[in-house]
Amino acid sequence: MSQLPRPPQLTACPVCHEPLEPGDNFCGGCGADLSAPPPGERFPAPSGTPAAAPRPPRGPAAPGPPPGADASVPDPRAFGGVPAQSAHGALAGRGDRPRPDGGRSPLPAANGTGRTCGACRSGMIDKDGYCEHCGHAPRERDHMEHQLPGVAAVSDRGLRHHRNEDAYAVSTVPLADGGPATVAVVSDGVSSATRPDEASAAACAAARETLVTALPRGTDPRQATHDAIVRAAEAVTSLAAPPPPANEPRQHETHRQENAPACTIVTAVVTGDLLTVGWIGDSRAYWVPEDRATQPARLTEDDSWAAQMVAAGLLSEAEAYADERAHAITGWLGADAYEVDPHTASFHPDRKGVVIVCTDGLWNYAESAERMAEITPPDARSHPLECARRLLAHALDGGGHDNVTVAVLPFPLPPEGAGSA
Repeated sequence: MSQLPRPPQLTACPVCHEPLEPGDNFCGGCGADLSAPPPGERFPAPSGTPAAAPRPPRGPAAPGPPPGADASVPDPRAFGGVPAQSAHGALAGRGDRPRPDGGRSPLPAANGTGRTCGACRSGMIDKDGYCEHCGHAPRERDHMEHQLPGVAAVSDRGLRHHRNEDAYAVSTVPLADGGPATVAVVSDGVSSATRPDEASAAACAAARETLVTALPRGTDPRQATHDAIVRAAEAVTSLAAPPPPANEPRQHETHRQENAPACTIVTAVVTGDLLTVGWIGDSRAYWVPEDRATQPARLTEDDSWAAQMVAAGLLSEAEAYADERAHAITGWLGADAYEVDPHTASFHPDRKGVVIVCTDGLWNYAESAERMAEITPPDARSHPLECARRLLAHALDGGGHDNVTVAVLPFPLPPEGAGSA
């Protein structure tokens, strides 16, 4: 895609003023597109090329997914989900609302959307879809939030990436015995692969669809989890380039899989007094008890170089994670994956607590189960959405070097209506 020329004096981001390196197309601090002119300013067109027409007046935004929804995955309202932004009326009596960075900002005006700009993190998005502070028009996936009575999730682009390559899906479904089941799926696109954002969205959509179809039929949650991850793998594999024509040499098939779309995945399902998790890669699930005098636990084991070194007894955990190869994953979903062998586990917790399902954008700043418990608010079980926001704020305060996605599932399921903002 052609780009407008940048003036030679553009050495700092016009949005957040982060210093720029030569050749930067996006700001490393806020992700702003540096090929676009700042608000209220337009660069001259190249010689011999007619100047671009001014942007037309901003009218009402075109119909699309609700705030916080992602058009690349099914609308969560189909499963009873409600975007978190629609519940901000519950905060009206407080005079302020939580920002993604954990601070407080005034409630939006009547013509606002209630969404904070993911670029400057200080302005609010107006009804036309632009930041009132910096003029940035955020992508839908820059910051997403959803809540249900038994689960809440938040995803954010972070402070260093130009797009959000994470995805999530949350649902509640009735079981055959009339009880509810809550489902959370979190996926992290592999940045070194092509179209990682599409891979994570496809994985979440496929896994959720499998779970919400199988669980009401009475399928064992562990078997349903296994099948959901296998189906997610198939969905991601299908994103790879099509096979070569029959008349091309067979060796070209290997090139089809090189750098194919790829992602990790972790799922959590709560059914009655049973908690089931499944995963491939290094996205994680943690158990954080409500009584902090009892022991938290990490429920998943990474498919990574560091985990392999520790498991083989070759390095201590501290030595392995200090190595530059620590986070190299050894398991993922995609056409170039060596083998898709989902890990699944079931637990019967004997006390109240929450399940934290997240990408490494969060756990990099709270790796151990004890540290994750420390940063999890004590009222997480009764306010899972606020808990997810607080965990996101912790990652952003720590540097926000990666996309951050976290889902919070209270255990056991709270009464109907809990979990609202």
